[in-house]
Amino acid sequence: MSITRHGPVHEQRPAAPTDALAPAREIDAAHLATLHRRLAELADAEGLLDVAYRTVDSPLGRLLLAATPVGLVRVAFEGEGEDAVLAALGERISPRILRDPRRLDTVARQLEEYFRGRRHDFDVTVDLRLTAGFRREVLAHLREIPYGATASYTALAAAAGRPTAVRAAASACATNPVPLVVPCHRVVRSDGSLGGYRGGLPAKRVLLDLERAA
Repeated sequence: MSITRHGPVHEQRPAAPTDALAPAREIDAAHLATLHRRLAELADAEGLLDVAYRTVDSPLGRLLLAATPVGLVRVAFEGEGEDAVLAALGERISPRILRDPRRLDTVARQLEEYFRGRRHDFDVTVDLRLTAGFRREVLAHLREIPYGATASYTALAAAAGRPTAVRAAASACATNPVPLVVPCHRVVRSDGSLGGYRGGLPAKRVLLDLERAA
């Protein structure tokens, strides 16, 4: 009986398929972005846009920025949840909310400069309608704390006119709707420990270290 030896059989694999639809998807995405921008412009022109928002990347993660015609009304951290933040804005301000990045270009640029250590103060108007009473008084004094410096919750309460309302001052910082721009991260406990922060203690530490190093 003869045995025929064959060389190894190499199975020919089909060529990897190319994504023929990729260019079409890119065109669709660009077209959708154009339509969205025109919709935002039309809504703004017709007075139908009450809250504009966008997201930006930062060393603290993605931030959501929202503004009314009055000014910046919300800076939200990624951990707060974009959907939850927008839903709250819809309930407390207006359901007429639309993504409109151009309305927040100035804030986005200044935040980038801040994180690069090139900006110490924010030159933007804020809309504090999401806070009131003593809490608003506290937020007004926060912007008086210099870049790179800190103040205690006790000192902040006294500056806001209620020296014994230390917990209320801390609560005002914890619920600050526009952190970073209104620098509640510069407020610490009397013993020097960090206290709390809406964006989390690691974020607060990053911000304080950034300012001290500048």
